[in-house]
Amino acid sequence: MRRRLMAAVAATVAGLLTLTACGGDGGGAAQGTQGGGGEKKVEVFSWWTGPGEADGLKAMREIFQKNNAGLEFFDAAVAGGSGDKARALLTTKLQAGDPPDTFQGHAGAELQGYIKAGQLEPVNFLYDELKLKEVFPQQLIDQISVRGDIYSVPVNIHRSNVMWFNPGVLKEAGVAEVPKTIPEFVTALDKVKKAGKVPLAIGSEWTMVHLLESVLLGSLGTDAYNALWTANADWSGPAMTKALNDFKTVLSYAGDPADDWQPAAKQVADGQAAFTVMGDWAYGYFHNPPDGGLGKKSKTDFDWAPSPGTAGTFMWLSDSFTLPKGAPNRDGAVAWLKVAASKEGQDAFNPKKGSIPARKDADTSLYTDYLADALKDWGSNKLAGSIQHGVVVNDAWRTAINEAVGLFHEDKDVAALQSSLAEAAKNSGQ
Repeated sequence: MRRRLMAAVAATVAGLLTLTACGGDGGGAAQGTQGGGGEKKVEVFSWWTGPGEADGLKAMREIFQKNNAGLEFFDAAVAGGSGDKARALLTTKLQAGDPPDTFQGHAGAELQGYIKAGQLEPVNFLYDELKLKEVFPQQLIDQISVRGDIYSVPVNIHRSNVMWFNPGVLKEAGVAEVPKTIPEFVTALDKVKKAGKVPLAIGSEWTMVHLLESVLLGSLGTDAYNALWTANADWSGPAMTKALNDFKTVLSYAGDPADDWQPAAKQVADGQAAFTVMGDWAYGYFHNPPDGGLGKKSKTDFDWAPSPGTAGTFMWLSDSFTLPKGAPNRDGAVAWLKVAASKEGQDAFNPKKGSIPARKDADTSLYTDYLADALKDWGSNKLAGSIQHGVVVNDAWRTAINEAVGLFHEDKDVAALQSSLAEAAKNSGQ
């Protein structure tokens, strides 16, 4: 499976490079050059193309255009949940000495490879100019700093460990209580299966790693999960064996993998499936009007709870933007970073994206329904970092975990999976 996946990614990158060479977003001018109307283009590279996330990007783009006459926003977004395809193309561009003006990256360990390769400029000057250390949580600043330098501007906070479910499907299956533990979850999945619906909707391979991190957190507990990313980590012990067997059991109730997280979430919203475990960007997709989402009603068409066993812990990640060395339009990139950092930009972006602001001074009245819950939990819960979304592992380690899970999806061999994960941790260099 992994060989087929990597071949597909390679083909995708080749195709994307061809498209990029031809220009995009309606323009064929090279980045950093004048557009058709005399504006200087700013290439913003992300993976926000789906409903909800694209709406949020559009809202920030409108602020950028309003505040920066003479600069033209060039949307270089690459489709694909979690950004695997985007990062593959980005690596190719950076190695070729052709960086975008700014690119999206998950705050945390994911950026370490770019920093070690000397591909990013520190943005301390922006934090000083905009007084960002006063408005961003200290724990977030610590996570995006390396030896005292800060390398990205976070635009949001996401929660990874969210279980989305269809209340009607649970009622039909005789599931009276929302499952709070992994054993309760397995019982509920079994009832849904016997009722003839898909118990658990999943997407492509990365969504299985996303599921794995929630199961690890729920099975091991917060302290043991957080210890996995320390020098004293125990990937080979009996607690990990139990957690991986829990993962095997949960995954056995999954339906056929959808192309990505959106069609998997839609199965839940449409009443075809009972559950999906996905980050809270799914809220924007469920909730936003039909021109950018599914237009579903919360607490009726869909509902949410912490993934089983994880109540009281906020598994977090943060989307951020960077300043690449050699950016063709560095001034334009800095102008974009200022919008991403601003209260106006974050309050325009996050309610549509299904995330909460990284800033502490955002307008809380804009964050209702699920987002109000997330704001409250972010301020009160224990914290754990996401695997798939780059907080606790660098790209090489995450790739090794993805490969191990991909093989496991085929052979269901817990011992082989545990051995591969232990080896990946040993070789992480983190």
